[in-house]
Amino acid sequence: MKVPQIHWPHFHIHFHDRPLAGEPHPERPFHWRLYFCEMVATAVLMLIGLACVILLSAPKTWLGDRLAPHPALQAALCGLCFGLAGTTAAMTPFGKVSGAHLNPSVTLAFMLSKKIVWIDALGYVISQVIGAVLGTAIVYGIGYLLSSWKVDALAVHYGATVPYTGISVWFALGSEMLVTGLLIVTLYWLAAHPHHKWITPWIGGVFFFVMNPLTAWISGNSANFARSFGPDLFAGNWNGLWIYLLGPFIGSSLAVLALKADILGKIHLMEARLVNFGHYGRVPHMDDPHFVHAAPEYYEEYRQHLEMTEAMQKGKNAVEEKPDT
Repeated sequence: MKVPQIHWPHFHIHFHDRPLAGEPHPERPFHWRLYFCEMVATAVLMLIGLACVILLSAPKTWLGDRLAPHPALQAALCGLCFGLAGTTAAMTPFGKVSGAHLNPSVTLAFMLSKKIVWIDALGYVISQVIGAVLGTAIVYGIGYLLSSWKVDALAVHYGATVPYTGISVWFALGSEMLVTGLLIVTLYWLAAHPHHKWITPWIGGVFFFVMNPLTAWISGNSANFARSFGPDLFAGNWNGLWIYLLGPFIGSSLAVLALKADILGKIHLMEARLVNFGHYGRVPHMDDPHFVHAAPEYYEEYRQHLEMTEAMQKGKNAVEEKPDT
């Protein structure tokens, strides 16, 4: 019987260590490679996304000046570009290894769905916040090389999301809850359907292209605490940051409750990934992130196949080493 190919050197870990699809192996509670890759992928998201927002919305940039009379189009393009920045981050080797959550709200949803344990979820969230700070720091640092960039970045608070002051802050909180909830449901639905999985890392751009003209004026449509924290840190703007912590987390939790109640039909997600599916929770290697590991139903066949192959190899070696008489 032919079974899928296995990655020999890491046989034990691939079979038993499933940090993105359930309980990890008790001997490996931490997964530093995942956390590091998530940090780098989030930094890529912030670097590209914030740069696009500055170019599209700063008053003195070429694009910002021409889009200013068309605020709905400007908001839509900011959403599209930031979403595609997430796609770019997901398509890097780092995003493919970590699964490209890029957002504490997404990680929380996976944890509540029991696809990732709390200790790994915490590692992801910390990595996302650090990555957001690093990505924003690069955007900030460019201002020391280009004075015009510093002026443009300061004009839009380094791309920070700011609640609209003309209405109650509760509207901003509600907006973040709604947008995050819709985002989580969309990602889950796509990731859970085999024929639509490939769209999942691309959907962010489309989602925010549609949502930004409708609700971005209320809260900025962050839906991501790390995304808001990075720019706020460098802009020194802490007013309303609590909205981008509570709103997305509440929205994500409510979305998971709705999914568990089968309000949108039975949606079964196999693993805590938004890209590079098929690893069944096991951690890909940076040198070959596309390597697909064995599905659980092949465990016994794999074990028998490897034992038989190993025995044959030992027998062959014994014959070769036997001295001539």
